[in-house]
Amino acid sequence: MTVLAFPPSPEQDDQVLPAAQKASRPSKRKRPTLLTPPISVDDPETTQILDKATYILSTEATALSQVSRLYQTDPVARAGILQAVDCITRVSAAGGKLIICGVGKSGLVGMKTVATMKSLGIGCCFMHATEAVHGDLGDIKPNDAVLFITFSGRTSELLNLLPHISEETPILAITSHMQAGTCPLLAGRRNTILLPAPVHETEESTFGVCAPTTSTTVAIAIGDMLALTVADRVHGSRTSKVFKKNHPGGAIGERTATAITPVSNASPAMSVTPPPPAPDSPVELPPPAAAL
Repeated sequence: MTVLAFPPSPEQDDQVLPAAQKASRPSKRKRPTLLTPPISVDDPETTQILDKATYILSTEATALSQVSRLYQTDPVARAGILQAVDCITRVSAAGGKLIICGVGKSGLVGMKTVATMKSLGIGCCFMHATEAVHGDLGDIKPNDAVLFITFSGRTSELLNLLPHISEETPILAITSHMQAGTCPLLAGRRNTILLPAPVHETEESTFGVCAPTTSTTVAIAIGDMLALTVADRVHGSRTSKVFKKNHPGGAIGERTATAITPVSNASPAMSVTPPPPAPDSPVELPPPAAAL
């Protein structure tokens, strides 16, 4: 008679193995102990987090309020936005484009501004400062303008580009400086436009860290202001239609598609006359009243 042998169960295995082997075997993974209790609404730490969060929002809202007031009252800021709108409008009419350039967080702000400009039908592209000196300077054509975004106004990568950009090319700058003469990117160069984007207090003094936060919020707002005012100047009342045409995708596209009534592109002169009935088809005669 054949006897079948089965492998020992874990319990049997523990009984058979000597103590030394048992000690060398890896122990079963224990369930981790929850060290930090979940945050509750009444927890003091929760209050501290919420206070910090709302303080950040309040600070950035104050910065936007301050820069809004600046463009309402300051002659330099008001002249800057008027000159910038006029410049980009002329560039667009001449078949040129606005080239936005920046590095770091300012570069990301620039990319966002480019995307907004494009969706509004304004010729625009982004140029990375490092790639520019490795061939991308070829993007700059005679009818173009360049917009630098830099809070300090002295970013070395941007300063290195100036000798390679024609004096005939308009240079715009979104920066914290309140006078073009104090901004290294604009000082001593003709055909420049300053768009001030200061903050009412430094990020380090406000948040304890000098990470670009309030300054980038203000820069984004200035970019939006520029894009929308230029679009109104270029397209007038057609701005909304241009945007809907350029943005058919996503939730925005779905929402606007229902409001657009398809319009035939065929003119009356180009309308197609339906073919006559086939010879073997019965011809329907009009009633006598209609024949008269």
